[in-house]
Amino acid sequence: MADALLPWTEKYRPKRLADVAGQENNMRTLEAFAQKKDMPNLLFAGPPGVGKTTATLALAHELYGNELEGKILELNASDERGIDIVRGKIKDFARSVSLRDIPFKIVFLDEADALTPEAQHALRRTMEIYSGQTRFILSCNYSSKIIEPIQSRCAIFRFVPLKEADVRKMLEKVAASEKLDVGKDAFDAIFYVSEGDMRKAINMLQGASIHSKKITPDVVYKISARARPKEIREMADLALKGSFTAAREKLNVLMMEYGLSGEDVILQLYREVANLDIPEKRKIYLVDRIGEYNFRLVEGANERIQVEALLAQMGVVGRE
Repeated sequence: MADALLPWTEKYRPKRLADVAGQENNMRTLEAFAQKKDMPNLLFAGPPGVGKTTATLALAHELYGNELEGKILELNASDERGIDIVRGKIKDFARSVSLRDIPFKIVFLDEADALTPEAQHALRRTMEIYSGQTRFILSCNYSSKIIEPIQSRCAIFRFVPLKEADVRKMLEKVAASEKLDVGKDAFDAIFYVSEGDMRKAINMLQGASIHSKKITPDVVYKISARARPKEIREMADLALKGSFTAAREKLNVLMMEYGLSGEDVILQLYREVANLDIPEKRKIYLVDRIGEYNFRLVEGANERIQVEALLAQMGVVGRE
């Protein structure tokens, strides 16, 4: 009954390294660590939702079985990012000795790139002092934000966005377990929106299942606040042909019907540039313009004005 109340990302989180989707080379190395019951400090770097936390917990399960309490300390550095957390909670846990046959415990620091530089320097010293009884696993989106002394003390694993086949295999497993009817088009829509992020894909499937046991692309795009690629392409084609008023009307429909923000529209336009039937030189110019207008939005400019200005710029590109 308890499992039924869990979010699907937790309910279907793999407990074995062999079951983790994608990242085959990384998983083989981690399996070797688990078999030898020894490992160095680890640094997992990659975008969200590609298996960094799942790999850590699966590794812990293979080392300690289901008795994880007292064996692994899991912290999110974006919540507790100051030097006090390193000097307090992490140091207290790291200094105690493991009483099991595995001679070390694990400190898992998620989003470690959110730690302040001072906290990272304190962490480096803690890793050095308690290397005999504690191993550290640091997870981050950008390894460049981790100071060099910590990187040199870790084996670095690069996690990449998941392939469509890996995401689909997991979604099919979840859909079968939850008795959902999901067609190929719906799977394609989920992958398009998730962009290789398994957590986003599973959350999307769970959100769509609330509406109906039969999952369709329409439901997927609406709950994810994304437009169909075809509709974005139609708006872009109208703008490139110089039909600014028609393109603007299409924009109105997309923003009203799907609840898209200006930044959502620009990001989807960016993804569709490669599919536009225009010369390569114009695609390069468009990407440059899209980057400029995205920067303006991030800086706080009015999103409606900026998106319409981008459509107007596309009309200029189309006439050249």
